[in-house]
Amino acid sequence: MLLILLLVVPLLAGVVCLFIRSQRVLEALNLLPFAAVAVLACVLGANVLRNGSAEALEGFLYADGLSALVVGLTAFVALVCSVYAVGYFRHELRSSKITAKQFHRYYSLTPLFVFAMLLVTLANSLGVMWVAIEGTTLASVLLIAFYNERTSLEAAWKYIIIGSVGISLALLGTIFTYYAAAGVLGADSSKGLNWSVLLPLAEKFNAPAMKLAFVLALLGYGTKLGLAPMHTWKPDAYSEAPVPAAALLGAGVINCAFYAVIRFQVLATKCLGVAFPSKLLLLFGLASIIVAAPFILAQRNYRRLLAYSSIEHAGIMVTALGFGGKLGVLGALLHMLFHAVTKPLVFFCAGNVQQHFATPYLRKVRGAIHVLPASALLLLVGVLAMTGTPPFSIFQSEFTILSAGMAGGHGWLVALFMVCVVTIFAGFLSHIVRICLGAAPENTPRAIVCPWKFAAMMIVLLPVIALGIWLPRPLFALVQAAARITGVAP
Repeated sequence: MLLILLLVVPLLAGVVCLFIRSQRVLEALNLLPFAAVAVLACVLGANVLRNGSAEALEGFLYADGLSALVVGLTAFVALVCSVYAVGYFRHELRSSKITAKQFHRYYSLTPLFVFAMLLVTLANSLGVMWVAIEGTTLASVLLIAFYNERTSLEAAWKYIIIGSVGISLALLGTIFTYYAAAGVLGADSSKGLNWSVLLPLAEKFNAPAMKLAFVLALLGYGTKLGLAPMHTWKPDAYSEAPVPAAALLGAGVINCAFYAVIRFQVLATKCLGVAFPSKLLLLFGLASIIVAAPFILAQRNYRRLLAYSSIEHAGIMVTALGFGGKLGVLGALLHMLFHAVTKPLVFFCAGNVQQHFATPYLRKVRGAIHVLPASALLLLVGVLAMTGTPPFSIFQSEFTILSAGMAGGHGWLVALFMVCVVTIFAGFLSHIVRICLGAAPENTPRAIVCPWKFAAMMIVLLPVIALGIWLPRPLFALVQAAARITGVAP
C-alpha cells in the first residue's frame, strides 16, 4: 500500500490540477501532496531498512535500499521546489512575464513530472522503468518550453530530439538485456524484465548480448544523465526552464538516470566481470568532467553555468562507479545524496538574482550582496558546498572517490580528476565573486524578501550545513543498503 500511495498522491494531484483554476488552490495542490510524499518516503526508508525490500501489486512495484534512497531524494527536491515555486511564480505573474494559463500549466505538469520520477525508482520491471523515464521527458519538455520564447522552444526541441535518440538506445539496451537473460529465465520468462528476477540469474546471462545491452543502456540513460558527448541539451534546457523546473531537472531527474545506470551496471558486472563496465564508466565519467571544466571557466550565463556543473557532477558519480570497490560505490551514492541536497540552493539563489536583475548574464550583475544580501550570501555558501570546499559534504564524497581511485591503482586518472575539479572550483568562485561583490548598478533597488523563497532556501540550507558535520545513522544505513545492491557492502 505504501508504494502505491507514493505514486497515487502526485498522480492524483496532477489530475485534479487540470480542472482547477484558482491560483491558491493550485499552489496548495502542489505543496500538500509533496509534503505527504516526503513523509511517505521517510516511512519507506524505515521499512526497507527493517525488512530489506518492499513489494506491491504482486511484484509490479518493488523497492530496495537504492530505490528508497532515490525516492527520498526525489521527495525532498520536489517539496523544496514546490515551496520556492510559490514565491517565484507570484513574482512572474506580478511582472506580467507569464499568464494565468502558463501558471496553471506549471502546476498541472509538475505533479505528473514527479509521479514519473517516482515510478522510475519503484517499478520492478526494467521496461516500465524505461517508460517512466520517457514520461519524465514528456512532462519536462513542456516545462522547458514554458516561456514560449524562441530560445525556450529551441531548447525544448533540442531536448526532445536528443532525449528521444538516447531513450531509443536505452530501449534497445533493455531489449538486449531480456535477450541475454532469455535462456535462463525458465518459468519466470513472463517477468523476464523484473529486477528481482534478473539479479539472481545475471551470472548466467549471454555475455555478448549483455555487453551490447550495457553499452546501449549507458549511452541511452547517459544522455538523460547528461554525460558527454550526449550532454548538449543541458545548458539550453537549464537556462530556459523556470527555476523550480530546472532544479527538478538538475537535482531530481539526474538521480533517476543514475539509478538506471546503476541497475544495468550491476547486471553487467555480475555477467561480464568488473573490467568491461568499469572502463566504459571511467571513459564517459572523466570525459564529462573534462568537458565541463573549460565551459565553466568561459561561461557568460549563470544558468548555463549550473548546467555544466550538473554535467561535472554526473561525471563524478559515474567515475566513482567506474573506480568500483567499496569506496567507489560508497562515494558514488554519497555524492548523489549530497549533490541532490545542495543543488536546489544554488538554483534558488540564482533564480532570485535573475528575477531581481532581469538578466541571466554574468557581466550585467554586480553587487548582489547590497541588494539581495540573503540570496547573495547563500549563493556563495551554495557554490562553496557544490564545488566540494571543506567542510561541506561534497568534499567528503569527492575525497572518498579519490581514495577509491588510488586504491584501484588509477593514479593518473585521479590526478586528472583533481586538476579538473580544482579548475572548476576556481572558475565558479571567480564568477560568483563578481556577481556578489562590487557596487550594484545604479537605480537598482534593494529587494524585498519573499517569505516563500526565503523559506525554501532555509529548508535546503539546513541539511547542506548539517551533512557537512554529521551524517545521521539511519541515512547512512540507507546508503549502505543501497551499496549492497551493487554487490559491495561498505
